[in-house]
Amino acid sequence: MALPETPGTPVAVSDLDADNPVPSGYVLLDVREQDEWDAGHAPDAVHIPMGELPARVEELPEEELLVVCRSGGRSSRSADWLNQAGFDAYNINGGMKDWARAGLPVTRDDGGEPEIM
Repeated sequence: MALPETPGTPVAVSDLDADNPVPSGYVLLDVREQDEWDAGHAPDAVHIPMGELPARVEELPEEELLVVCRSGGRSSRSADWLNQAGFDAYNINGGMKDWARAGLPVTRDDGGEPEIM
């Protein structure tokens, strides 16, 4: 799988490998609200809601960031902000809705049936 070389370039869910959707050297950053995260999220994603990013930016790992929300709007704005702040961030177009539709893994911390809301 070849992700774009230029930070800020959108990534389509179809560009991700179903067996390894988050390639080595990348971290999936979920910027949805807590209730959305609790309902279902990608395994091993880092969760920082968009509104909390400026205050929690020091929690972000050194790797390049694949940023996701429900459908792509918040993650696009977050990726733009992160790139301006010096990170290498890529928006996942279609968000967790397309992620789940593509059959990529979704989980819940409480063991319940995950859903994307």
